[in-house]
Amino acid sequence: MQTIGKQIRKLREDSGLPLRKIAAILDIDQSILSKIERGERKATKKQIIQIAKIFNADKKELLINYFSDKVIYELINEDIAVDVLKVAEKKIKYLNQNQNQNQNV
Repeated sequence: MQTIGKQIRKLREDSGLPLRKIAAILDIDQSILSKIERGERKATKKQIIQIAKIFNADKKELLINYFSDKVIYELINEDIAVDVLKVAEKKIKYLNQNQNQNQNV
C-alpha cells in the first residue's frame, strides 16, 4: 500500500521522465512536484486527473488513492477513526440513495 505521492513517483520513474518534465506539463514548479511525491505537499484533484492522463494510468485508482490519503491524514491520530469511517460509509450510501430517488421523481 502506498501514498498517492509514492504512486506518482513510481509512475514517473517507471516512465523514465524527469521531475522537471512532469512538473512542466502540470504547470507547477518541480520543487512542488517533488514535495508532492515525498508527501510534504498535497496534490489537487485536477493534478491527479492530469497525472492519470500523462501516464495513461487508471484514473479511478489514482483518485481512490488520493481521496483515501485525504481521509487518512484527517483521522490518523484519532482513536475513533475506524468508527468514523463506518458511519461515513453509511452516510454516503444514504445520501447517494436519496439523491438517486430525487432524480427519479
